[in-house]
Amino acid sequence: MAVGSELKALSVIHQAPDERIFGRLASELVAELPERLSHRVLFNAERLGSQLALVDGEVRWSYAELGDEIRAATEWLTTLGIRPGDRLMLVSENSRALVVILLAASELDAWVAIVNSRLSAQEIDQIHDNCDPRRVLYTSGASYEASQHAARHGAASYHHPRLGALDIGESRDTAPEHVERSGADQVAAMIYTSGTTGTPKGVMLTHRGILYIASISGGMRHLNQGQRVYGVLPMSHVFGLSSVCMGSLYNGACLYTVPRFDAVAMLDALDQERITVLQGVPAMYSRTLEYLRRQGRALVAPELGYMSAGGSPLDSDTKQRVEAIFGLTLHNGYGLTEASPTISQTRIDDRFDSNTVGAVLPLLEYRLEPLAERGEKDQGGDGIGELWVRGPNVMKGYFRQPKATRACLSDDGWLNTGDIARVDDLGQLYIVGRSKELIIRSGFNIYPPDVEAVINQHPDVTLSAVVGREVAGNEEVVAFIQCEPGAGVDEATLRAFIAERLSPYKRPSTLVMMEALPATASGKILKGRLRDMAGGKGKTE
Repeated sequence: MAVGSELKALSVIHQAPDERIFGRLASELVAELPERLSHRVLFNAERLGSQLALVDGEVRWSYAELGDEIRAATEWLTTLGIRPGDRLMLVSENSRALVVILLAASELDAWVAIVNSRLSAQEIDQIHDNCDPRRVLYTSGASYEASQHAARHGAASYHHPRLGALDIGESRDTAPEHVERSGADQVAAMIYTSGTTGTPKGVMLTHRGILYIASISGGMRHLNQGQRVYGVLPMSHVFGLSSVCMGSLYNGACLYTVPRFDAVAMLDALDQERITVLQGVPAMYSRTLEYLRRQGRALVAPELGYMSAGGSPLDSDTKQRVEAIFGLTLHNGYGLTEASPTISQTRIDDRFDSNTVGAVLPLLEYRLEPLAERGEKDQGGDGIGELWVRGPNVMKGYFRQPKATRACLSDDGWLNTGDIARVDDLGQLYIVGRSKELIIRSGFNIYPPDVEAVINQHPDVTLSAVVGREVAGNEEVVAFIQCEPGAGVDEATLRAFIAERLSPYKRPSTLVMMEALPATASGKILKGRLRDMAGGKGKTE
């Protein structure tokens, strides 16, 4: 029996309604999605011509120039032996080379496995073994780490006249995948999930899935000509790929490719480049506020009109602090790699004080499965369940890992997100926690975001992350806390602060003070590493 099929009778299936997005119905936008990522961008090259499309450091390309580069790179990749159905592995950070190679591969019907060059050698090699690529390209000019991996693999140096310094791995005798005519079936990109446990999984994302997000999610942000989008979220992660990169170029906006987050560089761009759209993870905003306070610097963002957070939970306190400084609504959303990634987001006119992640995107189906055998004391009649979704944005599966695919994707297209959620009477979705991160203490369910939200209210706390730790016959709560530099807060003070705001069973047994929480390039907290530390597999001080 397919995963989830035995549960359907226990839950109600909902379909998010059609709705108007920037003046048009979502169903109309979906009906006109092209079959490949590159098609709309090349159409924009003809339609928008001289309008600015991409800024990469000192390089500025119009849409016409970007179109020329995509067509030239398509021919160049052909000379490298890239064929329809081949897998091309790209070890990179955000850059014009990444964007152009992705879209040129689309023209060739090749798959691109986009891999963050800041991964470890072991992680890169694990991904390579699973991907089994025809060739590996390294964007060495945009990433020192990429050049290091290239040297380790014996790749050949190459200076591309327009894309900059690259390294090229040897051509390998690999079997190409079958090419599907429909963009709903043809894989455009593979994004690899982190390999903290076992082999990393290659999430196969289709052209239609990525384009659905680019069109619908981008339209909800009113992305269009004249918008300037700060693209600091890594395109090796699906948020940066679908929502930021393709969302910008699909809708005719200008994309700024930024290899990594730096608060000073971002603040300068907001001022000098007059950025209009800013998307990031909550930790990025927290670190920006910390820098502004530390330097006594005022925010100057004269044309910023939209900002949003995603990638990890946004607590109400962080949201309020960011909004107070920026003077704008900090929009929220929710998704995961396997959903290309967006499942829900707040609409541009929404003004919520709560931590809702918005309504489910139009036309997607969703249901909440009962939390069987997950602890019963605090969930009677609260409408909380495990979220399942179905729609065009759902992945095709994990590459060459059918068992892992069957574990979360049913034969009829339902994806188990692994997240615990609820939906209120207004249709707003709230993510209560990860099912695998749920802490069950003495039979009570504890959702880490609830505890983190309280800790983050303390004025000296910049970030916190809560994980569970197994003890004999139970679980306990461990909180990792990053404070403002120079803050004199001690553990006893924090414990007293927490005790006033949390029930006894939710209070952390252990507080671990850290100078900086471990995070990805985009600022997303690495909870897997913290769980290892909490369990005694790493140093906790």
